[in-house]
Order: sequence, then structure tokens, then C-alpha cells
Amino acid sequence: MTTLPRLVAFDLDDTLAPSKSPLDPAMAELLVRLLDTVEVCIISGGQISQFRSQVIENLTDASPEALSHLHLMPTCGTQYYLYQNEAWNQIYAENLTEDEKARALEVVERVARSLGYWESETWGPILEDRGSQITFSALGQAAPVSAKTAWDTTGEKKNALREAVQAELPDLEVRSGGSTSVDITRQGIDKAYGMNKLAELTGIPLDDMIFVGDRLDPAGNDYPVKAMGVKCVAVEGWHDTAAYLEKLIPELRAAAAAR
Repeated sequence: MTTLPRLVAFDLDDTLAPSKSPLDPAMAELLVRLLDTVEVCIISGGQISQFRSQVIENLTDASPEALSHLHLMPTCGTQYYLYQNEAWNQIYAENLTEDEKARALEVVERVARSLGYWESETWGPILEDRGSQITFSALGQAAPVSAKTAWDTTGEKKNALREAVQAELPDLEVRSGGSTSVDITRQGIDKAYGMNKLAELTGIPLDDMIFVGDRLDPAGNDYPVKAMGVKCVAVEGWHDTAAYLEKLIPELRAAAAAR
């Protein structure tokens, strides 16, 4: 990319906010400033309710005009929401069939139990049907960040579970998700799919986008975006993202003023 981006896309957990936690006020302020300058997308494995509690409810200073520039892609881009007529409207959803859901739920639970990864003490349900995605969360969606971090410090558990489940569900896509999660969607659907759909629906070429994420390593769920050639910025937490935006936003504003 030789020019500044027309769209900046972000992962959510551990990129814009700690896992399953609301935006820090400083990050919310930066996002509002960014929305006044370019299009913004958030693409993450969580469902829309997570986007609402972590992001939307904390953008209290964002005008309807600013929110109209925010693209929400829950469940790794299998769903897409836009702010229209003062409401968040679903544009599409690549939902799993009932058979696909049933098989995914049965296999991931059975394999997790056989590997010794089915925990007895959790914070909420281990399995979630998100319509377009089945998610296994070893400690439950509401587990504290400290417990999630300690559960699989090397990523070996998630990777072993993902590989074993994928072997039994060859017609579906099984990916490592957040710190303790594995996500199952329709085959060929990952964050790269979501970014391609975003380019198609917005008319903004991938070459004019930047993606910011914390899991750009080959085993991470952000890696498909990097592999497709989109310019990526690697971060290790929301403080890194905030530092990057503190530099980017003035550059974007200066470029806009010079036009």
C-alpha cells in the first residue's frame, strides 16, 4: 500500500479490548475519532451480542453519521451488520444447517472429553450455537481473562482439539478461535472470506485496507487475512492498537485536509 487506507479492520478480543471485556474509554475515543475519518470494520469470532456489549454500548460519543461508517462482522465474517435508520441491521448470515450444527456439537464435545479438555468448573456454557458458527469455549464465555490465559499458555490444547475435530468434520471449517475457543463454520469461511465480502459490499479494494490483529501467526485465526495479502499490523493487546491509532489518525486527517 502506497497510500493511506480507506478502511481499517480490527480483530476484537485482545486487539481492541481484553477478552470478552468492554472497550477502555481511551480506545472508544480513538475509534470515534477514526470513524470520523475512514471506514472501520470489526471482524471477530464472537456473536453480535458480544459486539454490542464490548463495542457499541461504549461508543456513547459516536454520532449516527459516525456509526454508519462502522461495519460489524461477527462470527468471523459469517454475519454482517450495518447501522441503518438508527438500528443495526443484518445484511447477511451464512448459517449452518441443522444437520451441520448437530454434527459439530456432537463431535467437538466428544473429542474434547476424550482429550481431557472438558472442564467441570466453567463460567457459562462450553458450547454455543451462534447460528453461523458453533463455538467451543473451554472455560465458558464469561471466564475471567486470567483463567483463560492460564488454561492453554502454549496453544497446544486448542491446536490438538482443532486438528482432531477437523479430521471428523472434513466438510466444515474448524479454526482456533480466542484464547480458549475453537470455532466451526461452513467450509471455506474464515476472516479472509469476511474481508473479501467486505470489499465486495463496500466497493473498497483489499489493497486500500489495513487489518489490525493479535493472532497473525500461522496458527491464529487472523492469519487468513495476512495470507490473502492484506496489509496487516500485529499487536499484542489494545494498548498496542491505541499507540498505532494515535499515529495513524493524525496522518489520515492531514491527508484528508490536503485533498
